[in-house]
Amino acid sequence: MLEPGVDAPDFELQNQDGDPIALSSYEGQRVVVYFYPRANTEGCTTEACSFRDRWDEYGERDVAVLGISDDPVDDLADFAGEYDLPFELLSDPEGEVSVLYDSYGEKEMFGKTFDGVFRNTYVVGPDGRVELAYEGVDPEAHADEILADLDELE
Repeated sequence: MLEPGVDAPDFELQNQDGDPIALSSYEGQRVVVYFYPRANTEGCTTEACSFRDRWDEYGERDVAVLGISDDPVDDLADFAGEYDLPFELLSDPEGEVSVLYDSYGEKEMFGKTFDGVFRNTYVVGPDGRVELAYEGVDPEAHADEILADLDELE
């Protein structure tokens, strides 16, 4: 995991509409960068919908949300449309950004070992530094957890 206080690596990835989105374009704003394994799966849908359901609260705090997975752009478009997700979903098909953020590697599920995206989250401050880091989060409670921690930062 990246530690709070370090510079968040900049990146540019395509969003669900195929448009390039760079972290640096949010300079001066706080950004939640959350990594999730796969669109349209139970845990990832729960997590995304939790952010959606608290979207107004993130907006009140002027906090952007970026969800990153290795899903192709078309899958992200379907996911965002099906669940009315109001934030950017970014496609990292080669896992390069996930690796930069220590959010990709060997996993085990159902007795099989494979490489994949870890469910990790970072809050990047207006100055581009990591403020908060979360490893292996609870998809259902995570959006609320971040909001509470953001209030502690103020």
